[in-house]
Order: sequence, then structure tokens, then C-alpha cells
Amino acid sequence: MANAFNEVNMHTLWQDLRYGARMLLKSPSVSIVVILALALGIGANTAIFSVINSVLLRPLPYDQADRLLPNFTDWRNQNHVFEKIGVYNRGSYNLTGSGDAERIPTAQVSADLFTALRANALIGRVFTNDEDQPGATPVVILGYGLWQRRFGGQMSILNQTLTLNGKSYTVIGVMPSDYAYPSRVDMWVPVGQLSGDPNWQQRGNHPGLYGVARLKPGATMAQAQADMDNIAANLEKQYPDSNAGDRVRIRPMLEVFVGDVRSTLWVLFGAVGFVLLIACANIANLLLARATARQKEMAIRAALGAGRWRIARQLLTESVLLAIVGGAFGLLIAHWAIRFILYVSPTAIPRSREISLDWKVLGFTLALSFLTGILFGLVPAMQAAEVDVHETLKETGRGVSGRHWLRSSLVIVEVATTMVLLIGAGLMIRSFYRLQNVNPGFSYEHLTSFSVSLPQKKYVSEEQRSEFFNRLLENLRTLPGVASAATASGLPLGNNGWQTSFVVEGRPLPPRSETPLMEACTVTPDYFRAMKIPLLRGRYFDEHDNRSFLAGRDLSKYDEGERLISGSNVIIVDEEFAHRHWPDEEAVGKQIRFGSDAKAPVLTVVGVVGRVKMEGLAEDSHRVQGYFAFAQLPFNGMTVIIKATGDPNQLIAAARQQVASIDPNQPIYNIRTMDEIRGESVAPQRLNLTLLSIFAGIALVLAIVGIYGVMSYSVTQRTHEIGIRMAIGAQPRDVFRMVIGHGMTLTIIGIAFGLVGAFALTRNHRCAAYRRGPDCLLHTRPPRDESRSRGVTEIRVKASLIGRCSRRQKGQRTERDGPEIKASAFKDISNRQLEFGNQPVSDLHAR
Repeated sequence: MANAFNEVNMHTLWQDLRYGARMLLKSPSVSIVVILALALGIGANTAIFSVINSVLLRPLPYDQADRLLPNFTDWRNQNHVFEKIGVYNRGSYNLTGSGDAERIPTAQVSADLFTALRANALIGRVFTNDEDQPGATPVVILGYGLWQRRFGGQMSILNQTLTLNGKSYTVIGVMPSDYAYPSRVDMWVPVGQLSGDPNWQQRGNHPGLYGVARLKPGATMAQAQADMDNIAANLEKQYPDSNAGDRVRIRPMLEVFVGDVRSTLWVLFGAVGFVLLIACANIANLLLARATARQKEMAIRAALGAGRWRIARQLLTESVLLAIVGGAFGLLIAHWAIRFILYVSPTAIPRSREISLDWKVLGFTLALSFLTGILFGLVPAMQAAEVDVHETLKETGRGVSGRHWLRSSLVIVEVATTMVLLIGAGLMIRSFYRLQNVNPGFSYEHLTSFSVSLPQKKYVSEEQRSEFFNRLLENLRTLPGVASAATASGLPLGNNGWQTSFVVEGRPLPPRSETPLMEACTVTPDYFRAMKIPLLRGRYFDEHDNRSFLAGRDLSKYDEGERLISGSNVIIVDEEFAHRHWPDEEAVGKQIRFGSDAKAPVLTVVGVVGRVKMEGLAEDSHRVQGYFAFAQLPFNGMTVIIKATGDPNQLIAAARQQVASIDPNQPIYNIRTMDEIRGESVAPQRLNLTLLSIFAGIALVLAIVGIYGVMSYSVTQRTHEIGIRMAIGAQPRDVFRMVIGHGMTLTIIGIAFGLVGAFALTRNHRCAAYRRGPDCLLHTRPPRDESRSRGVTEIRVKASLIGRCSRRQKGQRTERDGPEIKASAFKDISNRQLEFGNQPVSDLHAR
């Protein structure tokens, strides 16, 4: 019996599907409009969900990635919660000897890093502990991309020798294509081979090292944090000079990867949800109109014995069919949308290489399509199932007045939701405009840059490094179109500087944990002029600021910057530095110590310059800035800045030749204009703005189309009423005011709800005083943003008028429709008091 029941259900379902398909093909224009609206809504949701799935929901491509914890360096031997701990440091190496010289992003890693990640090589092997020691044979592992691009994917690459920074390395393996830790590197070398450097042997002085640890089975995050806090406290007691104030923060690796964009992605997901909601309201209104036109069909079905559920199921089947077809086209739109997102801002989204339409995304699209079909089809189906057979089958039967409030409610929902998106997009536009107009402290115009990193083995002494860069700058200045040239250890807007501690000379030494830090940069004298950084007091560097040596100093006590500063040293500070440390005094002539040691080198302030945005236009860094003379602090890796008289891109080829003329094996890399650097610094904000504006635009178009459709149908249904009004003396302008007035009432109500919703949703996404970070959506916090709200309200009202004014002629044509309408109208007056939406005829705002 159960089988027979199931067979009947399947048979009737198949009938519903076939009949639904025929009905959709019977009204192709309506079906196409619905499918297009659904494709836009579902496609946008699928695209953003695909990003969220790949970035936030998909586990990292390492075994038990939820057990991995980064930012742990010195506590390997004392912990009780970790299986393995690996460390890594980012860098880059010059690859020479096989093809053109190239600078390769490289990670210096411990052998335990691969063990902690449980990562294996695609071909060959990973490092052993013996290779991760000082004095071991230099070995290297290649990334999959570099192996394919540079070496053609040849298996014979194993055991070949590569020249990196002038030193021979043996290739022992190639990592799989999906391995990307640390991100954006193409080679891995053992970090242990660098630990023979005296600079690395000082406790607490591991430059740029980060840790990755795997929790033991059963260990929790809270236990790990407590264990590390206990170890840090013991080390602080044992080594107060080096470990005072040092703490460890334990975080899951996924949080480190995606923490900056998590809130942004969920906000965008909410925005596309609004777009789909508007599309559903739009389609529901359209299907309500279709259901009205099919009342007699439904009444006949009911008269023949069809129950309410049977009638509702037929209409729901048609709705779900539309949604499934719309979802299929939505997948195509999602594919294009993902490509567009990655094209607009390829570096703004972490794990961007993993974004794809996988089976989870396909399942999400199918489920969303089905639920969307139920959502927009349920109300029309239930309304149609409530058909009054007796009244509907009468020739003069109406039976539709109860649905007008529902259509009005759907219009209000559309307007309110669109209003929220428009205000959000308007605030984003204003925020981005202000961000673009933030004074960076320098000029972008006609500036290009490239990086040069000299191999330590080849350029051993400071004299060799200084000679290379000084000669390069002299050659560049002779090129046609070059106004000036300079070098710097880092550029603004890219967080490329380095940090160092300092103390003000003549003041008590603060505790180590309270020692102030500054953003430091070493530059040549022409740097400030090329960048147009204003000199406020004192002077710039000049040729007299030469480096001298300090005989007898134990250089191993200081980091790279500290041990190269000696003798009569100078520094230029920014205005914030001067104001904070000498608020009522002249900073020029004052002295600071380079480091927290009482015997650290002393530097004299010779100039005060304007403050520069080092970390980005949206930075909120309160750290002071200091500039060192390149002659006194020559680094191996420097960035060359060229100030051009015309297009700076035209100078790169000549600059490359000048570098090759000095050292044919020396590559240049990171070739960018300052305009490009500025664009990269606001890439996350630009992506947010672009997507939210597109979603708001789609919502506005859908809302306009929806309002137009509803009002068009309303005028069509009210032809009889309009004839009565005009028969008893109403003028065309009265009809016009009636149609427009009702529509504007709905629009104003929707705007009011939209303003409340926008205020509630945007207030938590503002960022005080230009806080840095891609998760920061709004970079202003004015008391109120009335001008922006007024602007989008005006746009919304005008869009509403477009949807209504176009119906004016149709409403007024009733006057010319002949005596038939008027005669029918007078006959109807004698039989009933005319009401429309439970409003009397005299109310011109009635529907």
C-alpha cells in the first residue's frame, strides 16, 4: 500500500513538472525576466560563498590543520603541549647561472616546519635535521610554479646545482602545487644554516622568525596558552635583560591566514543576500499577478476536486523549476564574477589561488535555488490555493482585493532593502574618496622604484655595498628624463621599514618592556627631495655624513642596524618624534641612543621632516619615524627611487641596463611606480567598494523593474475604477496624482525602514581615525552622514518616480477608452460601494 501511495505521488509530481514546464514555455517573456533576476541574485550569492568557502570554511591543505599554531619561536624544549615546532623567516635570493638573473621569494625554514605541517615533497624529499644545521651542505626545495616556469617541469632537476646569492645549492625536492606556506614564496632553504651567524645567537634576537606548532592529541588552545605563559614567565626571571616583557600569543593558523578579511566577507555575503531578497520580492509580486490571471484555471481545478495543497504544489513546482534554471545560469555568472574579483584585486584576498566552484559550492547553489523557489513561490501559491470557486467562476467575480496589501508590503521590502545597500555603497564611496585624498606626506608624481638585493657572499663589506649603490645612482642621474635618483631601505605605504628601539640621551633608561620603538629607514641624501618630503627644521643629509668605525665594540651585541652605526652618527626624525620627545624644545641638536643599551651608539638629530604614511593610507600607527644616512648604514637590500621628468615607466629598461653594467648577475625586482604602490595599499578597500557598489546597482535595477511591474499591473487592474472616477468628474491630473501618490507612499515608508536598517547595520563597521586593515569597511566617523543619506534617498525617490510616471499615460488613456467603461462603471456604482484596498473612492491615494 505504501508503494502504491509513493507511485501515485511520483506520478502526480511528474505531471506537475511537465505541466509546469509547459506553462513556463507558454509565457516566455515572464519566465526570462524571472530567470534573469534569479541568475543575478543566485550568481552573486554563489560567487561570494565560493570565496567564503575557500578562504574561511575550507581547511588548510595540511593534515589536521586545526591543530596548527603560529607565532611561536623560543620555547621548543620546555613545552608540554606541542608535537612539533617549526620556524621560518621570509627572504629572497638571487638565482643566477641558468638563464637571466632573477630574484626569487624564498623562505628560510626549519626541518620541523614540514613535519609540523605533515607536508611532503611532490618529487624528491624535504629537509632532514642534519641539513638544518650550521655548516651543512646547502640544499634547496623548489616551489611547483618555479619548477614549471624556470625549469620546464623536468624531473632531472633533482640533484642539480643552483647558484643562489653567489653560493651553490643542491636541489633535493619540489613541493606540490597546492603547498603554499609561507605564502607567495618559490623556494625553501634550511634556516639552521643561518644560525651560525653571531647575530642569531643572542637570546631573544631571532630577526623575523615566526613559529608553527602542532598541538599534541588532546591538548587544547587554552592549555597551550597557559603553558606558554608559564614558560615565558620563567624565561623572564632567568634572562631579565633579554626576555623582560616577552609573551607568546597562541592563535590557530587559519585565523592568522584570514583574520583580516573575515568580517568583510560576511558583510559582502549579507549584501548579496539582500540582493537575492529583493529579487525574491520582485518575483513574488510578478507571480502574484500571474496567479490572479490564472484564478479561473485554479477555480476549475478546485471545482473538479483538486485540494488546496494540490493547487499550491503545482504553483510551487513551477517556482522551483524557475529557480533551478536560474541557479544554473547563476553558476555561469558566479564563474565570471569570481574571475572579476580576482582580476580587480588579486592580492586583497588570502588563499585566492584556492577559490573555485567545488562540490560544496555546487551543493550550496542547488540548495539555495530550491529554497529561493520556495521563498518567492510560497505566498503566490498559498494565495492561489485560497481561491473562492463560486465568486471566481462568476463572470463579474473579482476576488483579488485582499492581495493588494501583500503586493504593497513586498514593494516596501524592496525599497527598504535597496535603501540599505545604496546607503552602504554611498558610505563606501565617500570613505574611499577620503582615503584616496589622505595626505601621505610625500608626492606620488613621476616616481618609479625597483629593488636590488646584493648577495652577502659577494658584497661582504660596507664599502662594497656603498660603492655599488653610489655608482648606480650616479649612472641613473645621467640618463635622459631622470630628475633625481635615491635609495631607501623601504618605501612608504607598504610597511617596508624596520623597527628599532631607542632611548633619549640624558634621560633614565626605561624598563626593557617599555622601551620606545620607531619606524626606521636608511636613505641617501636625495631621497627627501625626490619624494618631496618637506623639511621643517634643520637640514637633510649631505656628503659630510660619512660612516666611521667604532674600534673595539662587540658587534655581536647588536642587530644589523645597531652594529653598523658608529662614530659621529646623525639621524633625521619626523615631526611626531620631535613633538612627543621634545614638546617644548628644539629637536635639532638633541641626541638619542640607537638601542636600549646604555653603551649603544649616540645619534644627533640634524633635521625634522614631515610625517609619512609608512604602513598605508589607512594606517593608525602612533610609532615615530626616524631616517638614517645610507653612508652610515648601508644595507645589502635597497629600493631605488627614480624621479622622472615624464613617464617613469620609460626609464626601467635603461635602469636595468645600468645595473647590469655594474654587475651582470644582479637582478632587479619589485618594479612599481608610486601610483601602483598607492593602488595596492588600498586594494582591499577598493574591492569592498567595487563589489558593494555592483550589488547596490543590481538591487536598484531590480527594485525599479519590480516597482514598474507592480504599478503597471495595478493600473491595469484598476482600469474599471479609473473609468468610474473619470465618469463622475475626475480629471487626468487627479488620476496621475492617485497613481503617483500611492506609489510614493510605499516608497517613503520603504525609505524610512531602510534608513533605520542602514543606521543599525553600518554603525558597527566604521573605523575610527583611519584604522589600518582590510577588514575596515568605513574609514570615517562623522557624527551623522546626512548628506550621503539625502543623496541616496533622492536617487531612490527619483527611481521610484520613473517606475510610476511611465504609467501616467496608461492611466489617462482610460478617458479615451469609450463609453463602454463609463457605462459599466455607472452600472457598478448602483450595486456596490467601490473599494480598493479597503479605501473609499474619494481617497485618491487609495490603490
